[in-house]
Amino acid sequence: MMADEIIVIQGSTDKENYEQLIPQINSLINPDEPIISSLSNVTAALKSAFKKISWVGFYLLKDETLYLGPFQGKVACTQIKIGSGVCGTSAQTRETIIVEDVDKFPGHIACDSKSKSEIVIPLSRDNVLWGVLDLDSYSYSSFNAMDAKYLNELVKVLVQKLDFTKIKI
Repeated sequence: MMADEIIVIQGSTDKENYEQLIPQINSLINPDEPIISSLSNVTAALKSAFKKISWVGFYLLKDETLYLGPFQGKVACTQIKIGSGVCGTSAQTRETIIVEDVDKFPGHIACDSKSKSEIVIPLSRDNVLWGVLDLDSYSYSSFNAMDAKYLNELVKVLVQKLDFTKIKI
């Protein structure tokens, strides 16, 4: 399947962007293609739909370490230990973490020194962790409970449609 573009109406609120975006992303996800292709399109769709996002990507789990997966933005850290930084903490607790000011998060890993806020959503299904979805912003307090709600909804679509046991890290 080939997509021409993701359509998000300019001037929409973040809530409206998510409501327009998630069904389009759902249609992009093809369980018959390599997972890396779907994850790559998800990062591109999110980055293009939200000006507040400076970096978006997946970290995928292998042997207690999160490894950099598909992303959009500046060069990033390639490995994060479970329990380290925002991504590693989210993976360890299996909870979404919203950080209004990354400098105030104990043990924050600064892959991009300009990053000011972050949200991380764990990718898990049936109590099995596959990785995390990480979004950064150059502005403080860019992410909130509404972002968490819709990003968790998006992650649920991913883990239901894609067989993460097939991914090779």
